Amino acid sequence: MRRTALLAVLVATCIVSPTFALSVGGPGGQWPKDWPKELEPFRKQAWTWQRGLISQIAYAIPFDTRESFEAVWPTILKLKSEGASITLLRGKHIHVKPFKSAGVNIVMPLNGRPSGQYALTRIELVVDGDIVDLNRIPLPADTPIIDRRFEKPRKPKPATKPKPKTDNKPAPPAAPATSK
Repeated sequence: MRRTALLAVLVATCIVSPTFALSVGGPGGQWPKDWPKELEPFRKQAWTWQRGLISQIAYAIPFDTRESFEAVWPTILKLKSEGASITLLRGKHIHVKPFKSAGVNIVMPLNGRPSGQYALTRIELVVDGDIVDLNRIPLPADTPIIDRRFEKPRKPKPATKPKPKTDNKPAPPAAPATSK
């Protein structure tokens, strides 16, 4: 009985809990064949990721040289939806093996059309200051820029003990002080 109850709780938790962090993917840029030909040389080094229940697909394209990135940057900008943002990141956000710290994630809706921000093709630009240098590339003036390069990683909240329940009765009066 106890084992069945535990199993039921675990199943219910899995069904109800959001699993936005779930991502699956692997090597190879599996982007549409009708994308610009300038991206073809990067297809083998790119990775394709499906991001959880929010129905997004991300194409992670690492760059090894400043020249290769700067040559294809105008082409990447053409893939961004009108009104979509460019998010600036730093660190290991290009999820390829081995992890890279310079490149682009092109994030777009997957099958169907999710609503809101998830319905737009947007760009996550992973800036390292060397290969991807913001002083050397143009950012579109009409595009929202979200700068997350200096955000501290979120730490999980420590577990806290539940406070004891009170029955809201007033405390008994204190005993009178005695003098010696």
